[in-house]
Amino acid sequence: MVDFVKCPERPLYPHQPLADRALLGLGRRLQADGYRFITPTPLTHQRVNNRPNNPRNEDLRGVFGWSRPFEANLFSATDLAVLEEAGIVEKYAGLYRSTVRWSSLGPLLLAHSAFPTTEADAVFFGPDSYRFASLIEAHLLQHFTPVHRAVDIGCGAGAGALVLARARQDAEVLALDINPRALRLCAVNAELAGATNVSIYHSDVLNSVEGCFDLILANPPYMNDVQQRAYRHGGGALGEHLSLRILEESLPRLQVHGTLLLYTGVAMVAGSDPFLAAAQRLLTDANFAWTYRELDPDVFGEELEKPGYEQVERIAVVALTVSRLR
Repeated sequence: MVDFVKCPERPLYPHQPLADRALLGLGRRLQADGYRFITPTPLTHQRVNNRPNNPRNEDLRGVFGWSRPFEANLFSATDLAVLEEAGIVEKYAGLYRSTVRWSSLGPLLLAHSAFPTTEADAVFFGPDSYRFASLIEAHLLQHFTPVHRAVDIGCGAGAGALVLARARQDAEVLALDINPRALRLCAVNAELAGATNVSIYHSDVLNSVEGCFDLILANPPYMNDVQQRAYRHGGGALGEHLSLRILEESLPRLQVHGTLLLYTGVAMVAGSDPFLAAAQRLLTDANFAWTYRELDPDVFGEELEKPGYEQVERIAVVALTVSRLR
C-alpha cells in the first residue's frame, strides 16, 4: 500500500481551489519519493500498455505515468478519498484510474492530462515538449541578450515558461493559454517548480496582454484534427494556421533585439514546405532577421493515414527563430 497524500508545505494562492491544492500536494510527495517518468509518443504509450503483462499496475509510475487502472487497495482509504474528491482519480471499470499524468522534464515535474488525451480540453505533454525545452535551452546558451520580459504563447502544462523562468530568474515570464484547464495545471506546475517569476493569463495568442517582449516562445498545435482538440488542432488546410497567426502577431510585439522562438510542425507536400513559403511572405521587413531549420524530418507518421493528409509525404518539426534588429 502506498501512503503519500500530504498537505502542501506552502499554501497556494487563496483563489486556487481545493483540487489544485491536492494536486500540488501530490506533486510534492512524488518529488520527495524520487518519482520520474519520461512520456513517450501516444503510439508508444499504447503499445507498451497493450502488452499482456501491463493491464494493471502496482506502483506510482503505472498510475501517474502509464495511466493504467489500479486496485483501490494500492492506496490507503484516506488517501484514495482525498484523490477522488479532488478529481485526481476516478472509478473505472470496477477499478480506479488517474485523470492526470506526471512527467519529468530535467529537474521539473509537470502535471498534464492522462492517457489517452481524448477530451477537447486535454493538456498534452510528450516528445514535442522535450524538443521544445531543448530548443529553448540551446537558445539561451547561445544568446546572451538580457531577457527582462518574456511570454510563452499556448503554454499548456508550462514546459516552455518554466524552463525559461528557471534559467532567467530575474525575468518576468508570462504563460498564456486559451484553455482554462491548461492554465490551472500550469499554475500547479509553476508553484511546484518554485517559479515565482511566472504569471499566468487566459489569452488568445497575445490579445489579453500588453506591451513588448524580449523573448516570445510558442509551441502551438500543428495538426489537422477532425475533433478540433485544443492541443492538436492548428487550423488551416494542414494545421498551419495558428503557427502563422502567432508569427504575424508576434512581430510587432518584439523589443529591439528581441526574439521569437517558434517550434512547430509542418506537413510536407510534394517535396515542398507550405509553412515556410507562407512565413517568408510575412518576413520581408528588413528590421527582422530569421533562421529556419528542421529539427526532426519525420514525426507522427501514423497521421498520414487520416483524412486530409492524403497528399502529405511527411510531417517535420521545425524551429523558426526571428530577431528584431532595430
